[in-house]
Amino acid sequence: MNSTEEIDILVSEVGPRDGLQNAKGLMATPDKLKWIKAEAAAGVREIEVCSFVPPNVVKGMSDADTVVRGAREIDGLTVAALAPNFRGVENAIAAGAAKITLPVSVSESHSLANVRRTPDQMVEEVQRACALRDSLPQDRRPHIEAGLSTAFGCSFEGAVDEDAVRRLAVACVEAGCDEVGLADTAGYAHPSQVKRLFRAVAQDIGGKLGGVHLHNTLGLGLANAMAAVDAGARSLDSSLGGLGGCPFAPGASGNIVTEDLVFLLESEGMTTGIDLEKLIAVRAIVEKALPDDEIFGQVGNAGLPKGWKPAITAV
Repeated sequence: MNSTEEIDILVSEVGPRDGLQNAKGLMATPDKLKWIKAEAAAGVREIEVCSFVPPNVVKGMSDADTVVRGAREIDGLTVAALAPNFRGVENAIAAGAAKITLPVSVSESHSLANVRRTPDQMVEEVQRACALRDSLPQDRRPHIEAGLSTAFGCSFEGAVDEDAVRRLAVACVEAGCDEVGLADTAGYAHPSQVKRLFRAVAQDIGGKLGGVHLHNTLGLGLANAMAAVDAGARSLDSSLGGLGGCPFAPGASGNIVTEDLVFLLESEGMTTGIDLEKLIAVRAIVEKALPDDEIFGQVGNAGLPKGWKPAITAV
């Protein structure tokens, strides 16, 4: 992996966290690390490797500390983790995660179901997390992201007020977070909505607006990804094989497929730094480790078109 190569779009892999939290089977720790190492070797620069949640909530994340510590040994990889509360942030910092995302849902119903806190209470958790970050030596401070869940719609409440999204984004920045991400947790977004909301939030918080996290519930995931890029997004979450879905958002299907996203971006002339053939080969690791789970992806199933070239070599 060449971590110094300039890229146009950061593709952040969330499969080992978001994908596995909704999987039928449990992936063994060595298989998780094998997956993470293989994706890093394919050129993926940021991987959300786990979630620091109680094992009784998501059993598959009981090895979070071990996974983070193992992933930290991979040169050039940004090791990210999700933490639903301050206790989770403390554990993620102790394990050495470089980036920690706290889910701050715009929908109160989803927030209570997902983290048992209101949106305002989650902003307080963000503030506590940022205070802890600031108390650490400079070289031990993680990057703190507030991920605005259900920003584009909620499977409990339906439409979500875009002004509420904007207010919450500003509140999280004022609480001290390094970055705010927009998440289509339920997979309800459509392209014009993605463009409109991304641009509106960017007006409010400028460079603090980070990536976009998309699900493919209604089949618009890749269209929404391109809409986000057109609006200025330079970081997109995705999951190998389209694994994932939120267990606290009824009906939400998996994330957009990493392989398909990379193919789309590179075909459109945007460099990701990812070797697509090596990335597709990683699917075999996941299929073997999760024999009862279906994985998706058009490019993975059909193969690359004859003569296809990535953006960096395309004429």
